[in-house]
Amino acid sequence: MTWDEMQPLLTQATQETLWMVGIAALATVVVGLPLGLLLVLTGKGGLLQNAVVNRVVGALVNVGRSLPFVILIVAIIPFTRWVVGTTIGWQAATVPLAVGAIPFFARLVESAVREVDGGLVEAVQAMGGGTWHIVRKALLPESLPALVSALTTTVIALIGYSAMAGTVGGGGLGTLAINYGYMRFETTFMWVIAAELVVLVTLVQLLGDGIARRIDHRRGTAGRRVTLRQFVPTGTVQATRTADSRPADPQTSAADAETEAREAERPSVAAR
Repeated sequence: MTWDEMQPLLTQATQETLWMVGIAALATVVVGLPLGLLLVLTGKGGLLQNAVVNRVVGALVNVGRSLPFVILIVAIIPFTRWVVGTTIGWQAATVPLAVGAIPFFARLVESAVREVDGGLVEAVQAMGGGTWHIVRKALLPESLPALVSALTTTVIALIGYSAMAGTVGGGGLGTLAINYGYMRFETTFMWVIAAELVVLVTLVQLLGDGIARRIDHRRGTAGRRVTLRQFVPTGTVQATRTADSRPADPQTSAADAETEAREAERPSVAAR
């Protein structure tokens, strides 16, 4: 097969792969991020500690992670047909991709959020911050570099899953490799597809690492300085400033002035 024959096929298959990976990644973040936060908040010592909820959610996540992707595609065929109306093509492959990636990403989110310093959470709590405020102002911003790295790992896994989806007619580069590289023994075409997948994974990894380094304020001296003020509710900060700006007690000020006057009247040691 010549390059002129391969190019249109590669272009269409690449677009399908990008669409299915992009949509699946978006669905993974929308569902997996709250799921990972729920595992942290309801866990032992969490802000919303609840053993029953934590065990149920943890069991669902573990079941989702334990199923091989090829089996998962077949197992949820009725659900896929109900969502997109078909079980063939890149649109259908998007559903099992998202279902398989959500529990994987949720566990990565849980690990990333647990790395946040507990002292910071306690300080925000002591200053009047509620659960939602702690999540929005402390847990998510402080774990953001790790979350970006987790999303990068998930997207790379999705690219690999999308290639496996080609074995059941999922579309994209995987289907192209099966139909031409395996069925028609076009070995050169198969290696071209493999090289393109390597390039895609490398670009995603470089992009993710670059973003994670850029937003990680803990690296280098040029990063922004983290203070508790940015995690404290605005009302608490204003109340603290008001308390600091209150005028001193007149009786206390008079007593201090009298003490200073007496100290000034005493003869110094050198004069004696």
